[in-house]
Amino acid sequence: MRGEPSCPKCGGRVRAPGLFADTWQCDLHGTVHPLQPVVPPSVEALAVAVGRTKVPVWMPWPLPVGWLFSGVACAGDDRSGGRATAVACSGPGPLGGPGELILVAEELGVGLGARYAGVDGPDPGPGMRVDQPPPVKVLAAGRPTPLWHVAGSASDRAVFAGEARGLWLWAIVWPEQSGLLMYDELVLTDLRDAGAEVDLLPCGTLSPRIISP
Repeated sequence: MRGEPSCPKCGGRVRAPGLFADTWQCDLHGTVHPLQPVVPPSVEALAVAVGRTKVPVWMPWPLPVGWLFSGVACAGDDRSGGRATAVACSGPGPLGGPGELILVAEELGVGLGARYAGVDGPDPGPGMRVDQPPPVKVLAAGRPTPLWHVAGSASDRAVFAGEARGLWLWAIVWPEQSGLLMYDELVLTDLRDAGAEVDLLPCGTLSPRIISP
């Protein structure tokens, strides 16, 4: 199920560094950190992402009841390391029916979170109403972390964003009403700090959301 790296902002094809450029290039977005092909969820695939990244790999821990790990994506190459990660989890929504959650950690300007959110621009931008009290708070690596609703996102999902460990933290939930999950004060663990208990992580089938937002 291996494919080619793609642009984290648009999913388009990218050109590898070569004679005329020493960075990965997208025809539309210029220099980018390439999004590596997504592979089926497994503890081994997660370990590879954790081992190569320079940014957090956020996971609700413990997972909500009935939820499963359903995919991981990483933007970056072997030289620069991972500059953005996305972890997908799937399970029963708070109001019934299936729900999906993607947590993205990324450096400024990478654009992966915005793509999953369905918003313009590489970062949350003016849609993130920091002039209002944050509607959601999570515990990220032991620190209370406010998340604000991001306006202007695609209508079929709920999008929240904030800052954790000096980097963007996005939470994108499908369908929109399953965004109620975020009001339960989720505890997020950076899997780079996790121990052997990760080996017991329940894995589900690959989420189509993480392949094609």
